[in-house]
Amino acid sequence: MPARFLTPALEQLKELAAQKLSEHRLDYAEILTYGTPRRLILFVRGLAAVQRPAVKEVKGPAAKVAFDEEKRPTRAALGFARSQGVAVEELVVKPVGPVEYVFAVVREEGRAAPEVLAEISPAFITDLHFPRFMRWGDGELRFARPIRWLLALYGDQVIPVTVAGVTAGRRTSGHRFLSGACLAVNNPEDYFEKLRDNFVLVDPAARRAAIREQVAALAARAGGRVQEDEELLEEVVNLVEYPTAVTGSFDEDFLKLPPEVLITSMREHQRYFPVFEPNGRLLPRFIAVSNTTDSAVIRRGFERVLRARLADAAFFWEEDLKTPLVQRADALKKIVWQENLGTLSDKVERIVSLASFLARALEVTGEEEEAALRAARLAKADLTTSMVYEFPELQGIMGREYALRQGEEPAVAQAIFEHYLPRFAGDRLPETVPGTILSLADKIDTLTGCFALGIQPTGSQDPYALRRLALGVISIILERGLVLSLRELIAQAYANYRGAAALELPEEKVRSDLEEFFAQRLRGLFSEQGLPFDAGEAALAAGVDDLSGVRERARALADFRSNSPEAFERLLTAFARANNLSRKHRRRDVDVSLFLHPAEESLYQELQKVRARVQKCLERRDYRGALAEMTALAAPVDNFFDGVMVMVEDERLRNNRLGVLKNVVDLVSTVADLSKLS
Repeated sequence: MPARFLTPALEQLKELAAQKLSEHRLDYAEILTYGTPRRLILFVRGLAAVQRPAVKEVKGPAAKVAFDEEKRPTRAALGFARSQGVAVEELVVKPVGPVEYVFAVVREEGRAAPEVLAEISPAFITDLHFPRFMRWGDGELRFARPIRWLLALYGDQVIPVTVAGVTAGRRTSGHRFLSGACLAVNNPEDYFEKLRDNFVLVDPAARRAAIREQVAALAARAGGRVQEDEELLEEVVNLVEYPTAVTGSFDEDFLKLPPEVLITSMREHQRYFPVFEPNGRLLPRFIAVSNTTDSAVIRRGFERVLRARLADAAFFWEEDLKTPLVQRADALKKIVWQENLGTLSDKVERIVSLASFLARALEVTGEEEEAALRAARLAKADLTTSMVYEFPELQGIMGREYALRQGEEPAVAQAIFEHYLPRFAGDRLPETVPGTILSLADKIDTLTGCFALGIQPTGSQDPYALRRLALGVISIILERGLVLSLRELIAQAYANYRGAAALELPEEKVRSDLEEFFAQRLRGLFSEQGLPFDAGEAALAAGVDDLSGVRERARALADFRSNSPEAFERLLTAFARANNLSRKHRRRDVDVSLFLHPAEESLYQELQKVRARVQKCLERRDYRGALAEMTALAAPVDNFFDGVMVMVEDERLRNNRLGVLKNVVDLVSTVADLSKLS
């Protein structure tokens, strides 16, 4: 079974067993699952010998149909009682809404566990789902791999189960190479003991511990260490039944290649653990995990396969260096990036334009802008190299390495690498200004182009990894504290496509959809960071144009509510009163000559003063201070409502007063929409 299938299959198996046993009233103490590449194991401890008895009520005819006027059972009642196997006298009458019905109380005794297990056990297999399925022979069952044998025991009793033409018994097989024996199993305890004696460690946790210990010991013996790599360890655990780690080596001449090439060849293609010196330098050593114990033979095989891969990599490296990255631009014209959005060459031109826009928006130095634009021209060139064709995981990395070898400035080379960052959740972010600019430009270009074509993630389908790209943009902007207009970025990206792509959606629709898409990603981020949900919603409702500002505003609101509860309550009350009345009003213009009551003049004058102070707070991004300044409106708003009738018949007066209130709401909403607070 493929390594990546195993862990999810064991999780499903445990869930299926719990569900089926519960549905069939079989109590148990514990459900355990184990697995290797050759077997899936469900082990239930403390399973009840019989089902729990069941008592169920079956609804019958209406009481007025079941009994006549003298309360004697009719033919309907007699027939219903007979069909349920109860005496007519045992029928009970219960109301269902306004109508009374008769019910039969049916008591079902529990059946023996082996009988029930024979019925439900096939579903433990047939209900499993895998990323890919197979069919074999003449059967119709679809499974990850052909099923060769089944073992099903309840204590020492065989459960008669047949799946895909294979009937369960009490026999299993030991290790494919180290044992090969067909083993007769007496009971579950005997099963685990015999497999252990025949070189099968069924518990993935035991294999993991053994691999970790062996690898660490061999690395230390080789004078180095292995880096923590849970993903690789998980895969290796699911590739073997009896792990035996061996140390191998390769020619030191290969160390002339970039370390990433060697690590990728070992890790991604061969599932080897690279060995590093304590200072982090790569050693010409690796540790591989075998499924047999013949270390000498296996070591030679591991080394031979790796030698061939590294020889190919060395050849690609030398050949690729013969063509400078700048000369590979023409090759990008022949590579379609997206059928409706042009070639990679077209994408490079758009990235250059966006990079220039971002450089101006972020007010970077001339050197940083020059490096960003030069890197933008070269960013996709390594996609035409033989090395990246063979090792796609090295895109960007090889661009950096080739650029350095071909005389490009280090800042340019680093930006070529960083423009792909972050590549996954938790990955590093671009550290240089040119790399940051390039990463944002590339991601915004892809997001805008795809959304303009109506390509959006649906459910688990996200072929262009748009969710990851949006999270990357958010992470970069938030962690680097960048102040950028998302709306302007989208507008610039959309403009770059005009005349060169068959866009299906207008700019306004694309912008709206993308803003909501980013808002959804921010919601998840706020939740992870522990921000109150309603504070996040209030900040988002006030706009997501400034992504870093959204989080700052949400934090400020949460802090103000928590640490200044009385001031917050005054502001919230004033906002609610103004918002409730002016919610449907759209005009903001105010004519001071229409003021008839001192409370109108007082509120309007205070609003002007507060707005000026709030604006200064917003300019220095002091959102907590802005909220504190807004509390000065609480008393004037209260006086306004105490002294002024807003909804008067005179339309001019009514609209003018609603306009004042709308301005109050708008000012508060520059930080957050307080109506979203729970």
